[in-house]
Amino acid sequence: MSSAYLNAILAREAVDTSAFSPVRQVQTIIAPVLQQWANRFLLSISPSGSFAKGTANRSGTDIDLFISLHEDTPETLKDIYGSLFNAIAGAGYVPKRQNASINATIGGFDVDLVPGKRQSAWTTDHSLYRRTADTWTKTNVTTHINTVVMAGHQRESRLLKLWRNQKRLEFPSFYLELTVIAALSGRTSPDLAENVVTVLEYLRDKFTAARVIDPANGNNVISGDLTGTEKQAVRRLAEAALGGNWSGFVQ
Repeated sequence: MSSAYLNAILAREAVDTSAFSPVRQVQTIIAPVLQQWANRFLLSISPSGSFAKGTANRSGTDIDLFISLHEDTPETLKDIYGSLFNAIAGAGYVPKRQNASINATIGGFDVDLVPGKRQSAWTTDHSLYRRTADTWTKTNVTTHINTVVMAGHQRESRLLKLWRNQKRLEFPSFYLELTVIAALSGRTSPDLAENVVTVLEYLRDKFTAARVIDPANGNNVISGDLTGTEKQAVRRLAEAALGGNWSGFVQ
């Protein structure tokens, strides 16, 4: 198969991220709930994640909303996370706890809400609660978005995300995006199929040993988010994909 096949898949999975995108109404719908929950400590609500990076697919989460809270917010990060879950449930939605986010269907859209507490008035760094490890981490959503956008490999990331989802692999999105960037570092080929093959070869040959650091926090080892067994599953399926055809890679 060729790049034409992969581009057709991308066209089918295209997401409207324009100012007039229907999914943006989610922010308007949920804002009153978040304002009441956060009281005077709410700084902003803004699109983040794949929607903001240009790596979203129609069959994935529709939008991530980052909720920035003032550094003087008195609750702990764990309490912030828990009280947001309760506020969303109290508003009539059916929230689900994830690692650093809370998922809910809002206005017919699949939404991940990510609460964070700004570290100071002099920075856009935020502290986030990580539920699975019952700890916190420093991050910077703007740095994450800029890192992915400036690299310019959104098409390849979107295809790898579709592959991940269809193969039911554990592979967090930002980890995946940074892996695509590493695999294509220094490569300037415009050929989509060649680039996807390069990423799959990287996953087969280098992924399991690669150390991936959060560009917004040198102490956050993102590659630690997967176990050795989970990384081997990614490697094995990448190897299988290289031995097959494009229709078997992603549909």
